[in-house]
Amino acid sequence: MRLSFVQGTWLFCALLLLVGCVQHPAERGSVPEGNKYATGFQITPTDTGVIVEVFQPYQRVCVKEPMKRIGTMSTVQVGFLYALDAVDRLAAVCNPELIYTPVKGTEIDLGDSMKPSAERVLQSGLDALLAVNYGQYDNLEAARLAKLGVPMIFINEWQEYTPLARAEWIRVIGALTGKLHEADSIFHEVEKKYISLSANGVSGLSVKRSVSEAVCQPEGRSIMSGNNFRGTWYVPSGKNYLAFLFKDAGAQYPFYDDKRETSIPLTIEETVHYFHDADVWVGAGGNSLAELAEMDEKHTWFKAYQNHRVYNWRKQRLPSGANNFWERGVVHPEEMLEDVINILNNAPDSTLHFANRLY
Repeated sequence: MRLSFVQGTWLFCALLLLVGCVQHPAERGSVPEGNKYATGFQITPTDTGVIVEVFQPYQRVCVKEPMKRIGTMSTVQVGFLYALDAVDRLAAVCNPELIYTPVKGTEIDLGDSMKPSAERVLQSGLDALLAVNYGQYDNLEAARLAKLGVPMIFINEWQEYTPLARAEWIRVIGALTGKLHEADSIFHEVEKKYISLSANGVSGLSVKRSVSEAVCQPEGRSIMSGNNFRGTWYVPSGKNYLAFLFKDAGAQYPFYDDKRETSIPLTIEETVHYFHDADVWVGAGGNSLAELAEMDEKHTWFKAYQNHRVYNWRKQRLPSGANNFWERGVVHPEEMLEDVINILNNAPDSTLHFANRLY
């Protein structure tokens, strides 16, 4: 399931937020040379260009000239291109109605990101189609397009554990577009701001402790996440980037020590046990407290709901379902971190970038 597709339906979107990584490269070795946090790629400059290696599935791409015509299957990739001032390279997109970032309007619509039109892809004359593989279905779809001669490069920032590791994938897009220097500069500023916020958060927990997978529980206000989906409440494990975000903001969260690779399924009884008295609820569905109660009466059982301390990630969301949380949010995790810190401190709603308080 690709990010650009999931935005249309919140329940799937929420599950994707909580999904974990599988067969992560960090378990087999250290962060590749040249990277600071990301484990899923490596970039090697050469005399004639740059070599980009993506590890899952393994690809080795030799880039001798900047790519001029790029197609995207995920809105995250549009966010990276926009940050690099390279949106003019965008020649084809999937689900254009779900793109928040202003684009020039002449892109070829490739159709649904779950199964893009191979005919339109071929007609686009792309230098590369930026793809995502979330599982076996995606691999089969990629194989189908590859047989037709479609040049595909997997951008799997979602497999990374930490917010900064996800943001570092801007370097891959920079390498493909001839803007690696700009990408490094952008990421350096993002990292600096993120570390500064983390060091001055409620607990003073540093990002380096987060990246090294510290298992301590920070001091500060308690936080809950997720929603009841068909009788099961899915919450981030300690390896999920949201858990790292909560930790770096100084929040109390009961599953920092849980290192399973997928989101954690809880019964409603378990959810009440862990989160009944949580101070804030981040990442809720719905657009109002009334709507949340209508979705499931059990949502009203929690202290955060009763105290009107519930937030979704829809502040920058269009009626079409396009949400800048998926585009700018991945590129700028320091703004996501600032949101969580401000939420924990009950700062005015006007201070929030992506989070939206429910009333």
